[in-house]
Amino acid sequence: MTNPVELYIREHMQNRRHFLHEASAIALGFAGLGHLSARAQEKNNLLVHGYGPLQKDPKRVLELPKGFSYQIVGRSGEKMDDGFFVPAAPDGMAAFPGPNGLTLLVRNHEVSPGVGAGSGPFGSRNALLADELRKTMYDPGRSGPPLGGTTTLVYDTKKQKKVRQFLSLAGSLRNCAGGPTPWNSWVTCEETVEKAGRFCAEDHGWCFEVPATSQPKLADSVPLKAMGRFNHEAVAVDPKTGYVYETEDRHDSLIYRFLPDEPGKLIKGGKLQALVVVDKKSLDTRNWTGQEVSLGDKMKVKWIEMKDVHSPKDDLRQRGFAAGAARFARGEGMWYGNGSIYFACTNGGKRKHGQVFKLTDDELELFAEPNDKDIVDNCDNLTVAPWGDLILCEDGGGEQFLVGITPQGKFFKLARNAGGNSEFAGATFSPDGSTLFVNVQRPGITLAITGPWASARRGN
Repeated sequence: MTNPVELYIREHMQNRRHFLHEASAIALGFAGLGHLSARAQEKNNLLVHGYGPLQKDPKRVLELPKGFSYQIVGRSGEKMDDGFFVPAAPDGMAAFPGPNGLTLLVRNHEVSPGVGAGSGPFGSRNALLADELRKTMYDPGRSGPPLGGTTTLVYDTKKQKKVRQFLSLAGSLRNCAGGPTPWNSWVTCEETVEKAGRFCAEDHGWCFEVPATSQPKLADSVPLKAMGRFNHEAVAVDPKTGYVYETEDRHDSLIYRFLPDEPGKLIKGGKLQALVVVDKKSLDTRNWTGQEVSLGDKMKVKWIEMKDVHSPKDDLRQRGFAAGAARFARGEGMWYGNGSIYFACTNGGKRKHGQVFKLTDDELELFAEPNDKDIVDNCDNLTVAPWGDLILCEDGGGEQFLVGITPQGKFFKLARNAGGNSEFAGATFSPDGSTLFVNVQRPGITLAITGPWASARRGN
């Protein structure tokens, strides 16, 4: 029979955060062996082999399983094909089918107000910002323009080569996440409620729509005000209905749903609603002060219409909660896949390490809440792989991983940031399923990851 301590160490060597912590406990002796073995078994029940152990990267960029490789395909500060520069802080992304089998990658930039011009697309002192462009921007700013927005990267997955990249939206702020639409556009979201004043000439806190194009083109910077003004994070579109679901990055956030007056035409307006759990008015799903929601719980939901959605006082979430809407812990990443909407609550759960919920039609389920930072630590952006796995981007303390979750709710490590402790963001698969794109927000790189995706994940 295998020694239980030996078994425990072998099975957890890959997870460094856990191993370093528990190795000291093992060194103290065997007094706590029974408790330790119980904890190990509890963790093992949530873990699967995935694609195997992560391999050392001599370049200290990204650790991946054996058989996988990466390329850096974009860097903040590099000159693009339209003459502008890739802005800092790449964040949420989505990939779309382009002409001749190309992939169109629309990428957010989470640049805050008041940062230096060098973080934006227009170069030192915004020298590349022409008056003609300034006139087309939603907000030209006070002392300088907001430097967020989006860029588009055109990529050839057959050659694993970048074709071109260019600026595709200018004049917005803190473009954090967003979501793809079935009509081949990216809805980019401002994670801010900055008001006109010191830095800005216009109020912020909106969504904007960016068509996915292969040739350099700036999208019309028209805010989708009917979708609400709040600390936006991500959106997901149900292709069956055209409804747009939205997360809010606040500790006391709501989940919203936007019903367009004309499906596929978000600019035409519509109604904004908030999620309510049936027979549980103002349910607190965060589980911070008690187990209000248990893993696997399936709850019927309904929706209440929100008023005054432009919310000049930034009180939309408080008004919704008072009217019966459920409360969530920092709603962040959101994606449609497997016939459901998945969304991450970054600091949900009794230990505040994160939750993942699953919304299928009118049923809400707590899909994952490991309450163990060594399994997942503050999940942020997420995507759904073509074969059904969820891929979570960590934004916690210490080491940062890409974490996979199988459709059965089991976890595995997919990648590790070997170059620092900056968050992963914007994970998204190419339409052909061959390439996973992801950002590392600092120093600001976009990676293309390839490998035996469909065949290598065994023993799960």
